[in-house]
Amino acid sequence: MSYAYDDQNIFARILRGEIPNDTVLETEHTLAFNDIQPQAPVHVLVIPKGAYVCFDHFCAEASDAELTDFARAAAEVCRIKGVCPDGSGEGYRTISNAGPDGVQEVPHYHLHILGGRHMGPMVKKA
Repeated sequence: MSYAYDDQNIFARILRGEIPNDTVLETEHTLAFNDIQPQAPVHVLVIPKGAYVCFDHFCAEASDAELTDFARAAAEVCRIKGVCPDGSGEGYRTISNAGPDGVQEVPHYHLHILGGRHMGPMVKKA
């Protein structure tokens, strides 16, 4: 499958330094930053530095180094923000939206990490 990546999306512009962000963590292949419109006390966006549209695109085409770096960066963000349910936090939710039915707003793969409160039901029942 081929994905059309829009290099003018807001996350691409953040990665190029055109738009500032509140960085939580930056690694070789990943950037994590606080959401500007948080939906929970902890709301961090984790994005790969590569041009990937959504989760399946990233998983299918990213290098092993990118995949590993992204996963480890997401884990480190959970630790930094104190939401790991290993005794230091009460847990978190991760969300990744893809395409119109998933209500994806920015066509650059991103993982939301939300925590700091009880998150309630994941989705409304049909």
